[in-house]
Amino acid sequence: MIKKISTHKLRIGMYVHALSRNWTAHPFLRNRFRITSSEEIQKIIEAGITELEIDTEKGHDPPQEASNEPVILLPVQKEEAQANEDVPVQAGAVSFSEELVRARLIKTQAIHLVRNLMQDARLGKIIELERVQPVVQDIVDSITRNSSALLALLQIRNKDDYTFLHSVGVCALLAAFCHSLHKHPQETYQAALGGLLHDIGKSHVPDAILNKPGRLTDAEFDVIKRHPLEGHAILSTISGIGGIPLEITLRHHERLDGGGYPDRLHGNEISELAQMAAIVDVYDAITAERCYHQAISPAIALGKLHEWSNTQYSAHLVQAFIRCLGIYPAGSLVLLQSGRLAVVTQQHPENLLKPTVNVFFSTRSNTYIPPQKVDLSKTPALGVADKILRAEPPARWKVDPLRFLEISEN
Repeated sequence: MIKKISTHKLRIGMYVHALSRNWTAHPFLRNRFRITSSEEIQKIIEAGITELEIDTEKGHDPPQEASNEPVILLPVQKEEAQANEDVPVQAGAVSFSEELVRARLIKTQAIHLVRNLMQDARLGKIIELERVQPVVQDIVDSITRNSSALLALLQIRNKDDYTFLHSVGVCALLAAFCHSLHKHPQETYQAALGGLLHDIGKSHVPDAILNKPGRLTDAEFDVIKRHPLEGHAILSTISGIGGIPLEITLRHHERLDGGGYPDRLHGNEISELAQMAAIVDVYDAITAERCYHQAISPAIALGKLHEWSNTQYSAHLVQAFIRCLGIYPAGSLVLLQSGRLAVVTQQHPENLLKPTVNVFFSTRSNTYIPPQKVDLSKTPALGVADKILRAEPPARWKVDPLRFLEISEN
């Protein structure tokens, strides 16, 4: 039975069913969990949560008290409960700085590959899978070792190379998304392969339409909307291509409400991996600077996805994607309570609100300061632990946070 109770009634052994806060406002990796310590209760209180929902079938019931305060009983749908199971963020197997060295080379090689693949497709040449497989595997391996490094590097973009960078970005993000959901390694690889090739059909779209700085006409947009079908046709000629890359290429613009293309599919007519690809595709697109679109920050982009969930995108998959990247994804510019600006470099495995950051700018003096790595989950020996107030647009402060991804720790 689901009950809404006041926070002061929380006890160890109760099972939290829902925290009555926006996803950005609490420090827990899951919305549902059993209370195992008084420290967890204290965290809930410190987050400003005054009431929440508990499941008395999975944990303890609140003690019966003589009180005028009503206990509100809430219905729970089985399907909703299953859909909202969150997945913990995976800690990296190697350090951010160690993986950053490898990730730089992988990014360069992948962009070069996609550029050549698009040119070959435009000329009608058959794509050789043997050229693609090693690069996709390198991307998957990098994500598995430490996803923050490559994902942060992919925030460094040149709008003239958007099409190539976007394909690499979707590949890496899909690999990270699948890895966070504990997908089978082969399924993760196939999804990443689909991510790298998902826009291959744009090789048949004239550059004048693809790079048009203004609004597209209806006729021009009709040309754009053919690229999933064109891409599916191109991939169908590749010997040994799997069903997952074909599905992702054909369906990454379908939407749950039937408003997508090319076939206006609804809901469960769209496979889970295609739904994941749709989320990743739009996230990467709106965080990129293009000739006709100003980039928005990763944190704001995740907020947009949250707004669009349940209509265009699956709510539980959007939530899982947010948990995968963190509330402040790697590469985000954030303002700290101390008045300093920092770039996020590494997620904390247990607290999405307390990543590791590189501090580099003081908003109080409006000057750069000596860069410093700060783990926001740790309280310094002297003083009070800093915390994130909000994400900030780099243009507001005229800074480039991605310059400070790698700093000396001495």
